[in-house]
This record gives sequence, C-alpha cells and structure tokens, in this order.
Amino acid sequence: MTEREKMLAGEPYLATDPELVRARSFARRALRRFAATAPDDVVGREAILRELLGSFGPAAYVEPPLFVDYGAHLHVGARAYLNTGCVLLDCARIDVGADALLGPGVHVYTATHPIDPEESARGPELARPVRIGAKAWIGGSAVILPGVTIGEGATVGAGSVVTRDVPARCVAAGNPCRVIRALP
Repeated sequence: MTEREKMLAGEPYLATDPELVRARSFARRALRRFAATAPDDVVGREAILRELLGSFGPAAYVEPPLFVDYGAHLHVGARAYLNTGCVLLDCARIDVGADALLGPGVHVYTATHPIDPEESARGPELARPVRIGAKAWIGGSAVILPGVTIGEGATVGAGSVVTRDVPARCVAAGNPCRVIRALP
C-alpha cells in the first residue's frame, strides 16, 4: 500500500511521503488563491473550492480563510456554512452534512498519533474520519477530535472539545463535551 492508501485506510502512515507532501502543497496553493479572492467573487471562490475539495454541495458557503491538509477528503453538503477561520485537517474523510453550520474558528481533526512515545517518535500518524450530520450547528472555536460523529440536528456549544460521538438532536457542550439535553 502507498502511504496515502494507508492514511485513508486508518493504518499508520508517514506524512513525509513525497506524494502526500505534494498533495498538501497543492492544497496550500489553492487556499492562498481562495483567501485572495474578492468578497463578492462568489463564482471564483466556488470554482477554487470545487477544484480543491472532495465535494462541495449547491449553495454551500465557506468564509475565508480556510485551512485544510488536503481538501480532497473534505465533503461539504448543500447549504452548509463554514464561518471564517475553520481548520479541517482532512487526513481522513470529513463529511459536513447539508445545512450544517460551523462557527468561526471551528477545528476538525482527523489526524492522530500513536500514544506510545517511542512509536510516535518514529513518525507514523493515523487518521480517523469525522462526520458532522445534516443541520448540526457547531459553535465557534469548538474542536472535534478524530473519529467523532456529530448526529443530525445536534448543537455543540462554542469552545467545546468533542472527544466522543454526539447523538442526533441534542445540545452538547464543555470540555470534554457532554450532552446537556435532548431536543424535541
């Protein structure tokens, strides 16, 4: 398997692999172009995002600046909104559902490292997919860790650190993030 195939399969991989370095460089160039677009250049912004991202749904909107590792593994659903300063480290797939809202500065991490210090020092990384369900609302500066699923219609409070799955139709907040109440 290539390092990219290992990464996407959730196996230990080396991020220093030349193919992965080239893919991240491509993303950085596209993100610089995206950040440099005029605020009213919606067509230009969408064109860059469609080139960069795995998929970008109709009427979805992303406020620059945006940061991704690869972009190709990020899938943004129809009418989803990502506010300014979002960081989505897409070493594994990230799905942002239709009508989902991400506040400013939301961070979504798929990359993780071995816990064993000797193994970690050798350089391998791991990646676990993240899913944000349709109509979910993620408050500003929330952090979503690798492997987490946010259920459809869930609300995650600003500043939360989401370490485990959040069920559908609930309000969750805190560090670590915990369900506060269910929604009707």
